[in-house]
Amino acid sequence: MSFSQLNTFRCRTFSSSSGKDLLPQAASSIPRAIGTAEVNTAVLSLEGTKQRIKKLFNKVDLSVSSYDTAWVAMVPSPNSGKEPFFPECVNWLLDNQLHDGSWGPPDLHPLLTKNALLSTLACILALKRWNIGEKQIDNGLHFIALNLASATDGEQPSPVGFDIIFPSMIESAFNLDVNLPVGGSTLDALLLRRDVELQRGNGSNSEGWRAYLAYISEGIGKSQDWEMVMKYQKKNGSLFNSPSTTAAAFTHLNNAGCLSYLRSLIEKFGSAVPTIYPLDKYARLSMVSSLESMGVDRHFREEIRSVLDETYRCWLQGDEDILSDAGTCAMAFRLLRLHGYDVSADPLSQFSEDRFFNSLGGYLKDTGAALELFRASEVIIHPDESVLEKQHYWTTHFLKQELSNNLTQAYRLNKHIDQVDDALRLPSYATLGRLSSRKAIKYYNTDSTKMLKSSYRCTNVGNEDFLKLAVEDFNMCQSIHREELECLSRWVVESRLDKLNFARQKQAYCYFSAAATLFPPELSDARISWAKNGVLTTVVDDFFDVGGSEVELVNLVQLIEKWDVNERTDSCSEQVEIIFSAIKSTVNEIGANAYPRQERSVTNHFIEIWLDLVKSMLKEAQWLINNSAPILDEYMENAYVSFALGPIVLPALYFVGPKLSEEAVRSSEFHQLYKLMSTCGRLLNDMQSFKRESAEGKLNSVTLAMLYGDGSVTEEETFTEMKSIITSKRRELQRLVLQKDSLVPRACKDLFWNMCKIVHLFYAKHDGFTGHGLMKTVNGVTEEPIILSELQAESK
Repeated sequence: MSFSQLNTFRCRTFSSSSGKDLLPQAASSIPRAIGTAEVNTAVLSLEGTKQRIKKLFNKVDLSVSSYDTAWVAMVPSPNSGKEPFFPECVNWLLDNQLHDGSWGPPDLHPLLTKNALLSTLACILALKRWNIGEKQIDNGLHFIALNLASATDGEQPSPVGFDIIFPSMIESAFNLDVNLPVGGSTLDALLLRRDVELQRGNGSNSEGWRAYLAYISEGIGKSQDWEMVMKYQKKNGSLFNSPSTTAAAFTHLNNAGCLSYLRSLIEKFGSAVPTIYPLDKYARLSMVSSLESMGVDRHFREEIRSVLDETYRCWLQGDEDILSDAGTCAMAFRLLRLHGYDVSADPLSQFSEDRFFNSLGGYLKDTGAALELFRASEVIIHPDESVLEKQHYWTTHFLKQELSNNLTQAYRLNKHIDQVDDALRLPSYATLGRLSSRKAIKYYNTDSTKMLKSSYRCTNVGNEDFLKLAVEDFNMCQSIHREELECLSRWVVESRLDKLNFARQKQAYCYFSAAATLFPPELSDARISWAKNGVLTTVVDDFFDVGGSEVELVNLVQLIEKWDVNERTDSCSEQVEIIFSAIKSTVNEIGANAYPRQERSVTNHFIEIWLDLVKSMLKEAQWLINNSAPILDEYMENAYVSFALGPIVLPALYFVGPKLSEEAVRSSEFHQLYKLMSTCGRLLNDMQSFKRESAEGKLNSVTLAMLYGDGSVTEEETFTEMKSIITSKRRELQRLVLQKDSLVPRACKDLFWNMCKIVHLFYAKHDGFTGHGLMKTVNGVTEEPIILSELQAESK
């Protein structure tokens, strides 16, 4: 459903067993506080927002760097050392000084004073180098005089290499007879900082330190080991994709590759260059990642597919722009694998712990790159991916260490640290779409200022339109979800399920699990099927567990088996009659809704799913009644069905878009998807309910594993083994979901994976479904809108 269709969308009408409509046909899914005119205005606004975002896929917009432009401007002409090679850069410096005398981004952030000092001094050196711009130089010196105290302020974020580059540029300024307003004590303090850093780095003699020294070569000057520096030259001729480093190298070496890179910069950007280039592939992948994490990727399917197809071609060709950068490589791997592309984890082996920390990013403790490597390491789908296992181990340790550090505001400039805690606490296999979207929206930084040797912004990575679209989309979907939840609550009452005192009332949790994963408006039928069957399976589970006698249990199984019966006369009790009537009316209603979509009747499949469930539950009840203990294999063969995910997930598959053929439903692949999902859920549940069920004399997999272990298997050993089995089953499930050669459509397979994530969330630390600890989480999806103005205020 597009935004243009939202104002005509109506909450699905729930029919009771008596056939009465529970809502008027005109009941709008938009909140009562929002009228049609407001909705139409919002729709038009969002369509414009979407179009602006689509255009960003075609152009990566990088801010210019006065610092790097100054270093390019200092490159002398090979014909005459008294003339600049790139006079257009010199002219840009003359024309783009800010009113306060500085060079750099306008509207100076108070935390970016060191950035402005470094850029301003570089521009002064460039102008003095060519004896031009006396007025601009004086204004720049005045700015430095007013702000020089920030140069030794440890609370201020520093551009990369500031403590080495800035003192070196001061010395260069003195050599050019620039009258710098630097007092003796300040200069001594700056020089001491430089000497301390150089001594510490030289003492380590690590590869990471050498990469760092190469990156800040313009601050080392003539004493630099330029032969060592050129080992870092890329295929595009640059050093670290840095214009300033490359300009300094060309000035000293006249390297043809460096010149080619610098000329390409001027050809693309004109008279001012960015602090890093190219960044196109990273920026577009970041767009995809952001749109997906914020839950609005469905509006850009064609654009995303185009980016990923191109990324995959580059991946296969060993493209340096993707494979040589840790963050870009990890993000590309994660997105490609999750979209079903066949990619090996082998290229990530270059970012093993020792190699990462021997790189520039490792030396700089690049939390953003480490976070991307961590996220990539979570997508393990093959048994032998030790590269990812090791990567997961060391990135987890590193990120925990960074998180525990008392990070100053300086480090928070890059904003990565805000996401680290969530990533470590909630693995990707236990995060649900709308929950993670809400957090991603909260953490999304529209400013997106990052710091290398100069601060820079990329509007493709931090963009107000992304936030606006995500917030409006979240709230529009939530308004529909809220109406549907109200409908569900009325259906529970109309179906008399609230009269069953033994049953847990979990309609909010059941609907939450649907809305958190099947959130787009057009998936209303899938959500309704999922939620209603979730309520019914909870009731039936409690009925077999505590609410019904053996006679009632057998009666319910017989009614479902016969199906076409009179529930009023054939039910042995009112409880059975209420439950069977609710199941029957729901199955018939959902079957009728599925018929036009599938162009065939699937009601019998729904009946079969329910019959399998109640038979498995009856078997467990009879084990308990007869005080018999099945072997573990026999228990699990029954228990994955009795965990009751079948009626929730399988009928919903018919409502997510593609036609689901009988051949696919009866295939071994379909059955394996169902069994793997359910096995994960059953084992997770058994681990959390083990103590309670043991006290009640009930069996589960933990009890049986210990029972048949001849008393030699401890609870701890059993839990360790079960966690290993869950991990193996979960990875196998994800592998089946992601593989392309499949009878079952991907949209359908995603539901198996979504439910697997739900059970991991519910049973992460305790039986979250039975308890009430998740109500705040539930409300965040179904009740509490996101206020855009509050997010904007927080980011300022």
